[in-house]
Amino acid sequence: MRIKLLLASLAVAAMAPAAEAKEDPFYTSVLSNVAVGGYDAVAYFTQGKAVKGSANFSTSYKGAEFRFANAADLAAFKANPDKYAPQYGGYCAWAVSQGYTASGDPLVWKVVGGKLYLNYNEEIGQRWSKNIPGFIAAADKNWPAVLDK
Repeated sequence: MRIKLLLASLAVAAMAPAAEAKEDPFYTSVLSNVAVGGYDAVAYFTQGKAVKGSANFSTSYKGAEFRFANAADLAAFKANPDKYAPQYGGYCAWAVSQGYTASGDPLVWKVVGGKLYLNYNEEIGQRWSKNIPGFIAAADKNWPAVLDK
């Protein structure tokens, strides 16, 4: 009887449409769905610093809410979100290079090659800075499979 149920379940599963590829999720806290800790992802590029965003200038992207300091930054993000969104979903770039995830701190960041990278804390950010190209290459190989761990 169990084998018949198993075979019937497999047959139903085989007929079901393939699941759509999931979009890379962004790191958000358990208490909110706000990406980059509420900081303006565009400001890292345009102002060279972390600038707190506002709920008045926000948009949803890949399941997370992104906030911006002003309408111009919101418009820039909407026009090209992949340009401004942090790499590895805003998780710590060094942790992803090591094969796991950790939260990314929006105050510990670097723009490298036109891409935004966050790290867990200052100590990890300094460790990451010692071999940025190597860690990026390793993280690129691990992403997004590390999310399944």
